[in-house]
Amino acid sequence: MISAFAANEQGAELEPFQYDPGALGENDVEIDVLYCGICHSDLSMIDNEWAFSEYPLVPGHEVVGRIAQVGDGVVGFEVGQAVGLGWHSAYCDHCNHCESGDQNLCAASTPTIASHGGFADKVRAAANSVVAIPDGVDLAKAGPLFCGGITVFNPLVQFDIKPTSKVGVIGIGGLGSMAVQFLNAWGCEVTAFTSTESKRTEALELGAHHTLNSRDEAVLEAAAGQFDLIISTVNVKLDWNLYLNTLAAKGRLHFVGATLEPLDIGAFGLIMSQRSISGSPVGSPATIAQMLDFAKLHNIAPVVEEFAMEDVNAAIKHLRDGKAHYRIVLKR
Repeated sequence: MISAFAANEQGAELEPFQYDPGALGENDVEIDVLYCGICHSDLSMIDNEWAFSEYPLVPGHEVVGRIAQVGDGVVGFEVGQAVGLGWHSAYCDHCNHCESGDQNLCAASTPTIASHGGFADKVRAAANSVVAIPDGVDLAKAGPLFCGGITVFNPLVQFDIKPTSKVGVIGIGGLGSMAVQFLNAWGCEVTAFTSTESKRTEALELGAHHTLNSRDEAVLEAAAGQFDLIISTVNVKLDWNLYLNTLAAKGRLHFVGATLEPLDIGAFGLIMSQRSISGSPVGSPATIAQMLDFAKLHNIAPVVEEFAMEDVNAAIKHLRDGKAHYRIVLKR
């Protein structure tokens, strides 16, 4: 039996929950959970904001632990090995995306959070969705890299961002705090857009070279034509045309924060300077492995607060109240 914490209905507090996972699949692994991050996506699933939650729901998709069992067909993993599991716990393995190494785009992938996630003592997943954690990476802080970290790292790989690029980050929170660190280590000139003085100071400490007040329209207008890339990590509506105007010719406004409102953007600002708008989800297992190596090399780690697993409801309230600084990790 696996012991977990689950929401039994939409928006409910989590309660102790046990389930029988059955026999371990031939190509699956079982992980003893040591740590699991909490993400806003967990809240969205608990609250059924995306209309596909099924209850009882065990949240958690930033899992760090050690291999407890391996299926008969699994190669490359051994019992006791430190591993991580992110948003996906299985892929179809036969679509064009899976076969070309873009498993994170697989339309038939299984979200970890929809198949009993990591707020538990154990979790199971297809072995090819699990990524080994290199020696030297702090396991206590590694969990958020498997969702928030890869979400902001993936665009650097996908769009071949150059070390000479000038990059802006909108929102210095759970995603933005990691984006600043990765971009600085990548070699970019990094500007943080924030309206909070404390976050302005921390953004500079994390590696931003400049900050701009995101609520000052005159400041944004004065930054016209500066950036090769802007990564938006926020989930609220902003005046996107102001930000679009800060892009250089052929610049890109890239969304990793899931704002639910439609984007109100004038086509003229795109056409005349050949600018682009895009978005992306997490990353493939290969890109996650690359990110972990990069994080180890450059001593990049999320800024985390730790709660005991049994205090999961207090941790969720802390996140709901906007008090997380910047990521929350549950410890077993």
